[in-house]
Amino acid sequence: MQTKTLEYKDGATVCKGFLARDEKQTGSRPGVVLFPEAFGIGEHVMERARRLADLGYVALAADPYGNGATASDLPSAINMMTAVRSDVNVWRARARAALDALAAEPGVDKGKLAAIGYCFGGSTALELGRSGAPLAAIVTFHAGLECPKPEDSANIKAKVLVCTGADDPMIPPSQVATFEEQMRKTKADWQVLMFGGAVHSFTNPDADKLGNPALAYNGAADKRSWKAMLDLFGEAFGA
Repeated sequence: MQTKTLEYKDGATVCKGFLARDEKQTGSRPGVVLFPEAFGIGEHVMERARRLADLGYVALAADPYGNGATASDLPSAINMMTAVRSDVNVWRARARAALDALAAEPGVDKGKLAAIGYCFGGSTALELGRSGAPLAAIVTFHAGLECPKPEDSANIKAKVLVCTGADDPMIPPSQVATFEEQMRKTKADWQVLMFGGAVHSFTNPDADKLGNPALAYNGAADKRSWKAMLDLFGEAFGA
């Protein structure tokens, strides 16, 4: 497997993503951009990028903050995330810069692109879709589902899969219901999978280390949601 830091620009901001691919693969391959949790690029999202590369995808873990910046604690992560989210146009542009960088990579099939994300990253993947980006699939894991311009959901071209924890105190049932109502007003192919017993960050094995009962790894939900994502990719990309 080949991995490298991929530098790309969002305006004057230099971003440093993590690119993973199987250098033995020939021909064009689907590309997947991964948006990380609010802490920025860390082992969790890089491991998922490597896993996708093993399956034949070209995977880019995107840099949400620029210069590869990461947060050292939850309050810092919230502050950094809030700064990006404060202007939806800036937020979407940062996400689009990552997608364009991935699409420009040699061997990436520009007609077979997906965006996935974790927590804040899942919200980012949805905003990228709402911008009208040329995505075949969007998959979110324990993502915030609130959005500043819900009417823009009509711009989503991708098949959408939302994976959420049934007991996630950060993403309450009312938020999920509001998202579903917004999506019913679109022509998008969408689905919501809810995992019983799962709280926030259920895909991250290190979530428990933060000592917050709202955050915990759930192995069953992690495996099931990953499989559901691959099934959707099969539909979106074909054989």
